Amino acid sequence: MEASINKSALPKRIFLIRHARPDLPKSGFFSNAAAKQYITDYDAAAVENFILEHETLPYNDVDTVYCSTLPRSQLTAKAIFGDKVQLKVDNVFREFERRIFSLPLIKLPIKLWLVSARVLWFMGFNNRDIETFKEAKHRARQCAETLATDAHLNQTTVLVAHGLLNNFIRKELEQMGWHKTLDEGHGYLSVTLFQQ
Repeated sequence: MEASINKSALPKRIFLIRHARPDLPKSGFFSNAAAKQYITDYDAAAVENFILEHETLPYNDVDTVYCSTLPRSQLTAKAIFGDKVQLKVDNVFREFERRIFSLPLIKLPIKLWLVSARVLWFMGFNNRDIETFKEAKHRARQCAETLATDAHLNQTTVLVAHGLLNNFIRKELEQMGWHKTLDEGHGYLSVTLFQQ
């Protein structure tokens, strides 16, 4: 009984980790069709080899990690926490969708294609056949609620997911009263920790 009282007094923790860098070249100029293919390839890509030794991560306290249905999320989780960890794979944790807009006969750097597509999507002009920005924000709220519920049950919860999704989950957790105690930004393998 004493142990359970002590455990309940400990802070609840939610770790958000962005996946490792996908193993996919992105230099040069891309046509409209090549940019669309790049997104398909990106979503199927493995990740570059990496070593993550992070003093904050609860390597020994985690037996389950949430991640998306995309390979880069799952491969990163396994590389960080090992094969013994159970992955809770859920489509709700996938990255916000992207759609390359039609602009034939022009070649652009892939970053310009992606940023332009995202900006237009935020503005509501580029969401045909994909979820809207409003729907994506609602999904981020669902993610935050799932992680918060799990943290209250298990004390420590880990999500290995995606840059933009994680960013909106952060905002939702803060609105729910969680306190950010570590913020490494939005880069590959960045870690954010929330406590309550």
